[in-house]
Amino acid sequence: MAGGEIYVEFLVQGSYVRVTAIDPTTGCEAVIMGPAGASRAALSDAAIRKLKYIVEKRAKG
Repeated sequence: MAGGEIYVEFLVQGSYVRVTAIDPTTGCEAVIMGPAGASRAALSDAAIRKLKYIVEKRAKG
């Protein structure tokens, strides 16, 4: 996330969607699941928040 770029992938699987956020710099991934009817913005925001948490946690040790 040093470059500010994050990839977000949506994969609909029946009544839910799998959202993956990827930091291309570190290669870290965060995956969340949500209802297929939820807005992509809300799902994307949740996945990105989780990714930032994971990256910060790894940086601390």
